[in-house]
Amino acid sequence: MTTPPKKRPGRWKPGESGNPAGRTPGSGEVAKVRAAIATRIPELLEAMMQRALDGDVGAARLLLERTVAPLKATDMAQPLNLPNGTLTDQGRAVMAAVSSGELAASQGAALVGAIGALARVVELDELAARVAQLEKHHGKS
Repeated sequence: MTTPPKKRPGRWKPGESGNPAGRTPGSGEVAKVRAAIATRIPELLEAMMQRALDGDVGAARLLLERTVAPLKATDMAQPLNLPNGTLTDQGRAVMAAVSSGELAASQGAALVGAIGALARVVELDELAARVAQLEKHHGKS
């Protein structure tokens, strides 16, 4: 009678775990460090604020970065009269306003992009009207 081979420790079949319950949450080293820091947060903040008030620019920057949202550059709204002509005429008017300094380059780029999007919408409308006309002419509804 032969004996079945012994399982070597640390060898599991695919999908089989040696520790089905898994590691308990919060038992890792990082979790222990975070827990230790968490108990001292008021003291750490007070020390950091005192260093910032004493002129430590790095401490002041760290506090501000963590508490105040960064400012985003924005362009002021600028009224612009576009001609009632073609979309090409309107695009040229935007480019002229940018080149004369009347309009910021970023605003001009946004307007030219919007004119391009409008051109695509107009093109789709015209195509839909042409298809409807062709279907009407050829008796399809």
